[in-house]
Amino acid sequence: GGLILFAIFSLVMDVFKIGYYSSFYSCLSAIKIIYPIVQAIFVVVQTYFLWVSAKDCIHVHLNVTRCGLMLTLTTNLAVWMSAVTDESVHKAHSKLKKNMTEEIFRWLLKGNLPLLGMRSSSVEECNCNSQICQIFKNGYFWLYPFNIEYSLFASAMVYVMWKNVGRFIDHHSHHIQRLKFRLFRRTFFVGIMLGLIILVSGLGVLILYEVQVNSSTESIKKSQALTMYYIFNIVCLSLMSLVCIGGSVIYRFDKRDMDRHKNPTRTLDVALLMGAALGQYAISYYSIVAIVASTPRDTISALNLTYALLMIAQHTFQNVFIIEGLHRQPP
Repeated sequence: GGLILFAIFSLVMDVFKIGYYSSFYSCLSAIKIIYPIVQAIFVVVQTYFLWVSAKDCIHVHLNVTRCGLMLTLTTNLAVWMSAVTDESVHKAHSKLKKNMTEEIFRWLLKGNLPLLGMRSSSVEECNCNSQICQIFKNGYFWLYPFNIEYSLFASAMVYVMWKNVGRFIDHHSHHIQRLKFRLFRRTFFVGIMLGLIILVSGLGVLILYEVQVNSSTESIKKSQALTMYYIFNIVCLSLMSLVCIGGSVIYRFDKRDMDRHKNPTRTLDVALLMGAALGQYAISYYSIVAIVASTPRDTISALNLTYALLMIAQHTFQNVFIIEGLHRQPP
């Protein structure tokens, strides 16, 4: 279901890309228009393949199957890297245009006039001036995150299929348990309500933060927005850390056997969980180093330091809680 959702948005992104590049096809190479068409075909074929065959453990033509699945996996990773690069370049150009002052622009005109003269004609020809072109351009950049998630989602599923090639499953060693979810059971209802409150509050704080920081010229308002942002995140991270610690403590009292059997899906879950956490650990570590090394230590710096430390703690407790849960047998 998640794969289908991301695939639909990826196809919409490809349609916007085709419309955007078709707006000034005269000054672009044909490959620019062909690429999103081929990508859309790849998304449709791969999604259908995974929908039909994701649960298969294949026992014929093992080498050919493994080769094909690994080729599909590397293709998804290549598409993912391409999408991340395109999005990063677009954001860098947007920041550059926003922050470039008239003085710098005049200086560039004086210092690089021959170079600008050589490229002026091609730049003018490829300008996206029409309203429909702007809609296509903004639309497909907003949809890039869905395409990135689709590539990662598909890579994970293909990897599990690759690990399952030639695998035999002992059906007697695993108990099949049907999870019954009741929305208005007391604990579930309270959890969902608290989660929705945090989600809506987080969106509100994020919107206020973005508006105050980007539109306001007064340093006091920017400082207030940063203070609000950090305090909200510190409270949320503290609650999340306490909840994860509480869950791990409950595990100690609820005695169940641990599942030590080889399971490619669970192994991938743990690897992705730890790999994703490494990025956040690195960001928090660099933030701590930067704060400690900076000389003016004010309230914002103290909040930033607390936020970075809590981020490390929360990810650690959360990963321990999730990994313990993945290895527990059903009741």
